[in-house]
Amino acid sequence: MTNKIVHLLIIDPQVDFCEGGALPVSGATDDMNRLAGFIDRARSKLDDIHVTLDSHHLVHIANPVFWKDSHGDSPNPFTIITAKDVADGKWMAAMPSYQRWCLEYTATLERNGKYPLCIWPFHCLIGSEGATVQPTLFTALKKWEEEFAVVDYVTKGSNIRTEHYSAVKADVVDPKDPSTQINTDFISNLMKADLIALAGEAGSHCLANSVRDIADAFGDDKYIQKLVLLTDATSPVGGFEKLQEDFIKEMVSRGMQVSTTDKFLR
Repeated sequence: MTNKIVHLLIIDPQVDFCEGGALPVSGATDDMNRLAGFIDRARSKLDDIHVTLDSHHLVHIANPVFWKDSHGDSPNPFTIITAKDVADGKWMAAMPSYQRWCLEYTATLERNGKYPLCIWPFHCLIGSEGATVQPTLFTALKKWEEEFAVVDYVTKGSNIRTEHYSAVKADVVDPKDPSTQINTDFISNLMKADLIALAGEAGSHCLANSVRDIADAFGDDKYIQKLVLLTDATSPVGGFEKLQEDFIKEMVSRGMQVSTTDKFLR
């Protein structure tokens, strides 16, 4: 195994997703601590590390401020907004010029069949402390870079018109923004690896979407065997546990391997 090219892909290991953050994922802090220990142990065996960073503006289609009801009130976090809600005027774009896009967007999400539009608490705002990498993990990443390596940081989510759960492409492509389309350079880089360890938050959303899109972009299920999910370094958003369970079952059936931070690269 030491002769193999090994990449580590960490999805959104940010303060806001950890204990005390704006959108905490239960277990995320422990996930990051275990992952930091893995990096310290396997440092010389990791040829590349990719870290994705959720990066949002205050005004964003999945944030409360983007929407209002007939009384001018914004939705509470975790409100689900359907295309019917928009068509019926239950929820409207706070900025009228976005109304047509909102109807098209919610309808496209439903056709895609992944997730409806969920309004989230403000999180990972660009420039905020919550958008930074969890401290213990960041220390481990810095130690890895001391070997004259460079962590590949990939930002996503700054387009206010679409969600960007996946590190590979937005949930709905914005025709005005090429960065919402598939990140072919990122995929090409991953294709160079013999093994790709997967970790990060959340296993129900951003990690799940990223891995599915990577697998689809590989184009052949035999390449999915490169993927190794570190199951003790990812957790689901509370209330969405089944989404993570379904994701793991689906990808294992397609060839993805599973391991843990204490067993992988031993």
